[in-house]
Amino acid sequence: MIGIIDYGAGNLHSVLKAIKQLGYETKLITSACDHTEEITKLILPGVGNAKVTMDVLNSTGLSDYLKAEVSKGMPLLGICLGMQLLLETSEEGNVPCLGLLKGTVPEFTDESEKVPHMGWNQVRDVQNHFLFENIPDETDFYFVHSFFAKPENQEDILGETNYGLNFASVIGNSQVMGVQFHPEKSGKYGIQLLDNYCKQGDK
Repeated sequence: MIGIIDYGAGNLHSVLKAIKQLGYETKLITSACDHTEEITKLILPGVGNAKVTMDVLNSTGLSDYLKAEVSKGMPLLGICLGMQLLLETSEEGNVPCLGLLKGTVPEFTDESEKVPHMGWNQVRDVQNHFLFENIPDETDFYFVHSFFAKPENQEDILGETNYGLNFASVIGNSQVMGVQFHPEKSGKYGIQLLDNYCKQGDK
């Protein structure tokens, strides 16, 4: 069962619909009380402001819940803002984030490119991670963001995209990972990536 963190994110229901269409059982989690032993993976969706979202996650106890479950070995996938919140701090409101991965979230400052970065752009697989299974390298995915992930450790960069600079568009490891783009809005290969995450490790 896939647990989807519900804090009112704008893309919550499109992510939920995509996971259900893949045939996985889902459960919306609004607090730690919603957790059940059947949940084997978590997804943190995200559209909005980092500070506002962290305020909600902290006030509802969802921050502590996510940290606790990850410490027990629970897989976690962050999407868009949900990916950025995996890192330590964000310049969007200068807010401390979940700190599950080392790094920061700066704002795009290259005046040669429009901000936000919006539309389709290529993602280069740099580590042959399982998220990219059955997805051609340099496939286009759909982006909408003004800030980007900057992991401290090079090994946490799983995919890269160019938009005035090369930035980490997929980050993480075998347990905690995030994608800057919206797989639920990225056609068949976005759905493939969600399936790759949901089925990883299942017998």
